[in-house]
Amino acid sequence: MINTYPSKEKESTGVVYALIIINKAGGLIYNRDFSSPLSKLSSNDYLVLAGTFHGVHAITRSLTPSPITTVIPRSSLTGLEVLETTNFRLTCSQTPTGVKFLLFTEPQQPNCDAIVGKLYELYADYVMKNPFYALEMPVRCEEFDRRLGAWIRGR
Repeated sequence: MINTYPSKEKESTGVVYALIIINKAGGLIYNRDFSSPLSKLSSNDYLVLAGTFHGVHAITRSLTPSPITTVIPRSSLTGLEVLETTNFRLTCSQTPTGVKFLLFTEPQQPNCDAIVGKLYELYADYVMKNPFYALEMPVRCEEFDRRLGAWIRGR
């Protein structure tokens, strides 16, 4: 018998435009465009974007009201997490070590948190476990690039 119902294993996927990774000091350590109808940025523009976003993220984090109780430690408060426009959605996920993953997608992209989680998993496996990678330095890991590109294309 042939199953005529759509498979629930693969959800409808949107388009991932770009990924930017910023170190805890606000420096750009990785950027990659996947599919971008947005304006093409120069290398200098990416550096400015990373530094500007780092500053805005710090400001929005400091604007978060202090918790009334001591149940939530101040260090766990987050800054800007999602920025939506008519052309794209920017999702920011910060790791416990302060590294920020900025994911640019189409506005209708479902499950951005799950996508960022998978990207962080790839980063941990192929960048952080690489004995030749120096912390806080630009990411130059070919295996990470290959796995990241394959996963984005295959979703």
